[in-house]
Amino acid sequence: MSITPLGAPGGLAGFTLAEVLVVLIVIGVAGALVYARFDSDPRGELEREGRRLGAAIEHAALLAQWQNETLGVSTVGGGYRFWRRGANNGDEWSALSGDDVLAAHALPAALAAALLTYAAQPVAADAIVPFRASGRNEPFVIELAGAQWHLLLFSDPINRVTVSTPSLR
Repeated sequence: MSITPLGAPGGLAGFTLAEVLVVLIVIGVAGALVYARFDSDPRGELEREGRRLGAAIEHAALLAQWQNETLGVSTVGGGYRFWRRGANNGDEWSALSGDDVLAAHALPAALAAALLTYAAQPVAADAIVPFRASGRNEPFVIELAGAQWHLLLFSDPINRVTVSTPSLR
C-alpha cells in the first residue's frame, strides 16, 4: 500500500484553517445583518427619522439666511420635501434640488409625518412652512408617528428644533 502525501496530485484535499475562518466570518456577518433587519426597534427608527428631519429643518433655515431667499418644508403623509419660493416671494414654490440633505425623503413604510401647527394655529395638511431670509420664523410643530409610537418636533423662532422622546399614541 502506498501513501500519497497531502497536496500531491491524487492526494487527500481539504480546507485550510484560513478558508474555514473566512467562511465562518461571512456567515456571522450575514446572520448579524439579518438579525438587525428583523429585530428593528420602532422607537429607535422613529427617533432616527426625527433627528434627521430636525437637522434638515435647521439646515434649511440656515441656508435660507445664507442664500437670502425663502425656503420651506412640507409633510406629505409618508415623507417630507423642501421647497424654494419663486421670484419676488410670490406664491409659487418649486421643489428644492441640488442639496442631498434637503432632498425629498420618504419615511419608512410604518411612519407618517404631519404638520400640526404653525404660529400656534392649526394648518392644512399640504401647507408649506416658510424659512425667511431674515432668520426670524414662526414656531411650528411636526409629528412623526408610527403604529404605536409618535414624537414631536418643535421649532422655535430662531430655528432651533427640539425632538421629543417617543411616546405611546
